[in-house]
Amino acid sequence: MTPCTSSRASAGRTSTSRSRSPSCAACSTAWPPKPHRPPRPSHPPCPPCSHTPADPLRILQVDAGREWRGGQNQARLLARELAREGEGGGLEQLLVTKRGGELARRARADGVRLREVPWGPGLDPRALWHLYHAIREYRPNIVHAHDSHALQLSAWARRLARSGRARPALVATRRVDFHVRRGSVWFQVDRIIAISDAVRNILVTDGIAPDAIAVVPSGIDAAEVRRAAVLPVDIRGSMGLAPGTPLALNVAALVGHKDQRTLIRAAYAARALRPDLRWIIAGEGSLRPALEAEIAKLGLKDRVYLSGHIPAVDPVIREADVLVMSSKEEGLGSVVLHALVLGKPVVATRGGGLPEIVPEEWLVPVGDADALARKVLAALDHPAPFPLPPRFTASSMARGVLALYRALV
Repeated sequence: MTPCTSSRASAGRTSTSRSRSPSCAACSTAWPPKPHRPPRPSHPPCPPCSHTPADPLRILQVDAGREWRGGQNQARLLARELAREGEGGGLEQLLVTKRGGELARRARADGVRLREVPWGPGLDPRALWHLYHAIREYRPNIVHAHDSHALQLSAWARRLARSGRARPALVATRRVDFHVRRGSVWFQVDRIIAISDAVRNILVTDGIAPDAIAVVPSGIDAAEVRRAAVLPVDIRGSMGLAPGTPLALNVAALVGHKDQRTLIRAAYAARALRPDLRWIIAGEGSLRPALEAEIAKLGLKDRVYLSGHIPAVDPVIREADVLVMSSKEEGLGSVVLHALVLGKPVVATRGGGLPEIVPEEWLVPVGDADALARKVLAALDHPAPFPLPPRFTASSMARGVLALYRALV
């Protein structure tokens, strides 16, 4: 068993005894009570516990943490905000994630109680073994999975660990507006947290009961984003560009639903009107060779740059003149929130949850390269950044999730 890495690793666990009586997962009291009853050869399963507000609420957060993207940052921010909420004694949590991953490193720096486990690609049986033991030992009221692999392993671990114990509620966050397969693990979840109305609508269309879904938008820490953005970076100099060269930035993985092909065609459409405009696509993915070929085909090698994945993207957003989102599908688009905090105009398609952040005047139809080019040029000529709506803050997100937790117990 991999030990918890926090100094509070033993906090919140129920003490073990030599009694064979099962215990209630929330109250940690023996069932049935020893006084007033003769011994029995065996005991009935622990009945549902009458968890009260005075009891600490125990949450097991689970994220595979194999890479560092927007979803992992959201899991970190939630765990951090809940750790602050729990300082008064009303909440305890444990984050289970990949050993040595970026999520583990950042969560530890935030003071989140942590258990790092071996977790390779896919449904790693070692991670399942550790999740099973975490549920048995920690006895959470709620298991909250933050990605699809974490959800499947959490569902299996919960099933394996349920013997003689109250079963924790299973919560999962859905961050993408892809369809779910009927009969998949998503239909076994007690509550799904959709990060946008667009995600919720897809889930309902796929057959998930509407009352099993709660919409809690992603949130960011504005002060944290501003601090991160002060890191010195000379993105223009690194590309051999003159100071002040206008830059349009796209931050997204190079995958089909991000539709950078439309963005490249928009760059082609805009080049006659703004020959000084340069475009940066910050991301990595399987479509890189195809996008490189498209750039070469359109003669844009000196105008469109594939920078690869940039771990610290806030300083690059600060240096850009406009953020451009060309997605066909997008759960919400948390990078847009970073741009708003940094006072940058945003142009986006109507894909997925983007219209829930971006005003209509800065939206274009999905796949319309000419419309995208026109809006980007308008944003350069007449920058009109808009403020971050209050519901997209980390504290607001954490309050929404915590209210859902409490409603379940």
